[in-house]
Parts: sequence; C-alpha cells; structure tokens
Amino acid sequence: MSTTAPRAKKRELAKIQTGIVGLDDVLRGGLPAGRMTLLCGGPGSGKSLIALQCALHGATAGTPAILALFEERATAVRQNVLSLGWDMRSLERNKSLFLLDARVNPEAVISGDFSIQGLLAILDQQVKALRPRLIVFDAVDTLLHLYNDPARERHELNALHEWLLDRGVTAIMTVKADAQEPSPSRYSFLDFMADCVIQVDQRVTVQVTTRRLRVVKYRGSGYGRNEYPFIIGENGIVVIPITSSTLQHRPPGAAVSSGQVQLDGLLGGGYKRGTGILIVGTAGAGKTTLACLFAEAACARSERVLYLNFEESLESMVSNMRSAGLLLQRPVDSKRLVIQSWLPEATGVEEHLLRALDALDEFHPDHLIVDAISACERMGTKHAAFEYLMRVLDACKRRGITCIYINQATSADVVSEISGIGISSIIDTVIALRQLPVDEEIARQLIVMKSRGTKHSEQFHDFQITERGITLATA
Repeated sequence: MSTTAPRAKKRELAKIQTGIVGLDDVLRGGLPAGRMTLLCGGPGSGKSLIALQCALHGATAGTPAILALFEERATAVRQNVLSLGWDMRSLERNKSLFLLDARVNPEAVISGDFSIQGLLAILDQQVKALRPRLIVFDAVDTLLHLYNDPARERHELNALHEWLLDRGVTAIMTVKADAQEPSPSRYSFLDFMADCVIQVDQRVTVQVTTRRLRVVKYRGSGYGRNEYPFIIGENGIVVIPITSSTLQHRPPGAAVSSGQVQLDGLLGGGYKRGTGILIVGTAGAGKTTLACLFAEAACARSERVLYLNFEESLESMVSNMRSAGLLLQRPVDSKRLVIQSWLPEATGVEEHLLRALDALDEFHPDHLIVDAISACERMGTKHAAFEYLMRVLDACKRRGITCIYINQATSADVVSEISGIGISSIIDTVIALRQLPVDEEIARQLIVMKSRGTKHSEQFHDFQITERGITLATA
C-alpha cells in the first residue's frame, strides 16, 4: 500500500510587506498575514524600531496599525522617531495609527485587580474603529515580568494569542533577550507560539559595533537562513542581505582602454568592461597613479567614475596626481568623476557597504575604483573587509560596472600577496607592481598576473611615472 500523501496545488502563504529595505527579501515577501511574529533581542539591538517601522509603513500606505506600548510612554516614542523624520501625530490624526499606552501599574497586578482582558477590551474597540491590519505589542515581556508567576504569564499570553487569531490580525511582539543568549529562555514557549521568529543583536568586534538579524523559523514559508547585517540609518532600518544563492553577473563587455596604450597591449586590448580588476603593489609603486590614469581616460570618453578613497581626501588626491600629469579637477568639476573619502574605522562595515551601494544607485557610474582594499580591514576584521569587498564587487558585476580594487602589499614579493584579502579568485584581471633597487635608484616593474578571456603578456615590464603620466617599456 502506498504511503505517499495526496498531492495538492501549492499555495503561497499570505504576507504583508514590512517596508524595510532588504528585510522583505530575507522574509521572501514579508511577515505572515494574520499570524504572530516574535522579535527578540538585547538592549539597543533595534527590535522596537523594526516593529515600529513595519507599523508606520502600513499606516503611511493607508493600512491602519495599532501600537501597544508596555514600556515607553507614547509621548517619548513620538518624539524619538522625529529624528528619523517620522511624523506619527499626522498618522494618528488621520486615523491610520493608534498608540495605546499599555503600561500597567505594578500595584494593580500585585493586588490581583489587573487582567489582560481589560486590555483586550480596549483593543477590541480600536479594531472595530480602525480595522487595522497590524498590531505591534512592544516590550510585552515587561507586562509578564510583573506577574512573577510562570503559569499565569503563559495563560495571559495564550489568551492574547487566541484573541489575535480570532480576529485575523497580523501581530508583532517584541521581547527582550539577554545579550549573551538571544532567545528569551524564560519565555521560550513564545518561540513555539509564534509563526515567525526573528532574533536581532548588537555586538562589538575590535571596537566596532555591528547589528545582525536572523530568522530562526517561519512556518509555511521559505526564508533567508543566514545572519544579515543591518543598520539604523537616517531613514530607519536597512537590512543588507545576499538576496540570491546564484551568481547573476552580466557577461564581460568590450575592451576599454586603461589610459595607457602600451598597457592595453599587454592586457590583450585593455580592461574588459564590467569585470573585476585588482592592482597590487607596495607603497609608492604607482597603484593609485595607474587607477587615476584609467579614471581620467574614462571621463575623457564621457564615462562616469566613482572613486571610493580610504587613504586620502579628495583635495590631497587631486593635488598629488598633478605630479604625474593627471589633471583630475576638470572631471571632478564636470561631475564625471565623483570622489568620496571615508575613514574606514569611523563606522562598521554595514554603513560603509550601504554608502557604496547607495552611491552606485544614485550616481550610476560606468566604473568604480576602491583605494585601498587593504584599509578595509580597519572596518572591523579581515572577515568584515572580505564581506564588504565581495558584496561591492557582486553589485558591480550585476550592474555591468567595471570594478578596480587597489591593494597595498606589505613586502616586495607582491606576487605572493595578490590575494587581496582572499578575493583574487573572483577577480578577472590582476596587475602586480613592484619596485627594485638598481644602481642606487628604484626601478618600477609591472606584470599582468592574469586576465581572463584574453591573451596577455606574462612578463615583467619596466615602467616610469613622469610628469606626463606613465611610460611603459614593452620590448
């Protein structure tokens, strides 16, 4: 006898969008509609802000929401979110949002005069009046702590859960968790009660603070199963996921000049448009000069170049390149060349990554230069630098943008240091520069270590940096 269950037509779970950039990608469309989502995390992890942003997204789009506050005063919440440009009062006046001050007098709980039924009665009135699609219960554990009775805590929360299911309202509950133990062990039954469980945390690595989000479970739906970085930016929460498990890069484009005719010949025609290029060498070898030579030539072709500099300011870079005959001020003034200078250790890798992705979307460059990727380790750790560089390169290849990375080697043996924080395997072209002492002078040499899809030179070639640019010996 067959034990195979009857086949049914697949039906996607109904969901509501959170409106948080990146989070809906992780959740494969949003939160489960008509069900409960649990958000747990330590202090400062961002759980309350995530829940609030979900509510405001729906309210702004014309879908009413209710926010029940068990810890903070409503006036404080209204004032706090003004720093993000969110005007809750206008939504309240439009009957799109209702703030319920659900803080409970501890004396009422101790005397036994408090029951969650009173809260549900108030909510019933608002549900009938607003017909909300989402209700947020922020810091519901504050209420439960007052009981100091596990049996009663569970009973009251079950009553709340059944009330939500009966009304078909989507709900988010936020619960505090210990920083060392993201899951709230005292209320572990909540993990089983909720249909979707999201854990957030804030951690410090090498004195750099980062926030991470992980979906622990999601009944009836697929979801991103990794940890995802997120930041609290000027406009709220932004999650930065890797949204696909497959490489979806555009094929390499036509050859584009490096700005140096002889180097184009060594490369088999020039750089391939939309590929990843790594220039590696010791300090003073000419890495930045080679990259700026390309940038100037690209701008002369009316192409756009975004230059992310982690080593020096715009003014310093423009001034220093004049000695090599590179006049970058003109393309800067024409907006064809945009130079953004950032101190790597000033913020975590998430902020740097978001800045880079925003710049790609706003400026729409043909080419990106990052100088120098060796400085990216100062964003936190070597792994953080690797994550940043991988995602930036992936974003460029998806958009068909040429991406040039500059890496500073720490020894004269640059051939052994081409890895570029472990990313060389996905780099298409590698150019190594080295300096050698010759008759009390320094001689510079260049070699094309690899250039996928082209017949390129495999020898070292002498070159010089002069006031008229780079001269290269190819014979």
